[in-house]
Amino acid sequence: MGSGSGVAVFQGNEDELPEGSVVTNSGRLSVAREFREPDPSEQPFTPVQLARLDDALTLTSRETGLRFALYLGDLGDDARRTAVDLHSRIEGYDDAVLVAVSPGQRLLEIVTGAEAKVRLPDRGAKLALMSMVASFKEGDLFNGLLSGLRMLADQAGTRR
Repeated sequence: MGSGSGVAVFQGNEDELPEGSVVTNSGRLSVAREFREPDPSEQPFTPVQLARLDDALTLTSRETGLRFALYLGDLGDDARRTAVDLHSRIEGYDDAVLVAVSPGQRLLEIVTGAEAKVRLPDRGAKLALMSMVASFKEGDLFNGLLSGLRMLADQAGTRR
């Protein structure tokens, strides 16, 4: 491939392209890849566990009047900044609590909005965080998240 104006352009023999490849009118190479179903063993939760987590989020949000959200994935080089950015994308983020977990990085961040922080002070969030970390260290991501959500809801109290 050569490049012109910062755009990669294919400059080879089209007969040598791998199956599923084509050179577009602009000269760029388009490659189709076969869809592969995700391997269930690569998924962190079963469908039943996902439903239970969804129920827990719904119940904690309904009970407290705050918006609870979970993020599970890589948080990048600046985990706190990424978690704050993710939190800011939640509708009504002032009343939101985000639990962001990056198992691969062994990181956990809890971000509260301005209004949520009044009801869920740092001390309460830290207690829930320590409980979750203890479960995660035992290899129990699912129950760690469930108990952490329950603790956060208990600390925040009921809807006012």
